[in-house]
Amino acid sequence: MRFGYNIGYWRQGPPAGAREAVQEAERLGFDSVWTSEAYGSDALTPLAWWGAQTERLKLGTAIMQMSARAATATAMAAITMDHLSNGRFILGLGASGPQVVEGWYGQPYPKPLARTREYVDIVRQVLERSAPVTSDGPFYPLPYSGGDGTGLGKPLVSTVHPLRRELPIYLAAEGPKNVSLAAEIADGWLPFLFSPRQNAEFRAQLADGFARRADERSPQTDFEVAVTVPVVVNDDVEKAADAVRPMIALYVGGMGAKGANFHRDVVARLGYEAECDLIQELYLGGRKEEAIAAVPTKLVEEIALIGPAAKIRDELARWEESVVTTILVQGDVRTVRAVAELLG
Repeated sequence: MRFGYNIGYWRQGPPAGAREAVQEAERLGFDSVWTSEAYGSDALTPLAWWGAQTERLKLGTAIMQMSARAATATAMAAITMDHLSNGRFILGLGASGPQVVEGWYGQPYPKPLARTREYVDIVRQVLERSAPVTSDGPFYPLPYSGGDGTGLGKPLVSTVHPLRRELPIYLAAEGPKNVSLAAEIADGWLPFLFSPRQNAEFRAQLADGFARRADERSPQTDFEVAVTVPVVVNDDVEKAADAVRPMIALYVGGMGAKGANFHRDVVARLGYEAECDLIQELYLGGRKEEAIAAVPTKLVEEIALIGPAAKIRDELARWEESVVTTILVQGDVRTVRAVAELLG
């Protein structure tokens, strides 16, 4: 089991102490550092800024939203980051959700799996650099063939040679079909709200995707599963759970429309259907504190590592036996040090 540090996306501004935490993560032997984006800060700029102050940490995006950039622009950014970091970049991609895609980026959301497949294929073509990049669409046709175009578009090859043609691409996925797609076309999977209790289901979903892989790499050996896991060390389990409840309430209750919240669906599949309904009803009704209080401690313990150090050490075994290869911890420099001490 490897450990990474996930800074996440900004709230009101740059997180205080991020540089110190990143540098401490490298000093303490962490494997990677990650950033993300929603509809505020972007994922690439902070990663380049803080990553430039490290030498060994892998630099990953968890995630870059596909709707934010043309596939070729994403490939350009990946090539640039990989050169600047001397081969440390990991391209984490995700489809996001309909509220963000249609509300923030002004693009249609339907058929996210088909869009993802087409998008990743274009990125791979750019990285391969063996021929001019083309795509028959229907989502990202290259060259553009719409009736309102000039008709002058031509297939192009990147002017820059990629440092690594096999630059790793990870996919954020929550639904069963999307998890299988990650195993089929990507080099890694970025789960969210993951519980080791569902490991058998996840292993089967990944196996289904591995069976459809077109390349010759060994998925069992090379495929990575990097999951963000809240870690709160506190002798009082309830107080530790209180630190995680707001995040769960936000994603289950407020991140997505009623009937179209993929995060809620993940938790509901764990057996918390009634609890999800209550949390969502309270959150969307403006009763956020009650929604937070409605998050069961048992649920927190399923998807997080909380409580006394000895309890967390014991529970780590469940994660080590799962498909997870890397745990990405979130928090400040004290969290980084606490995790390092747990492992020491």
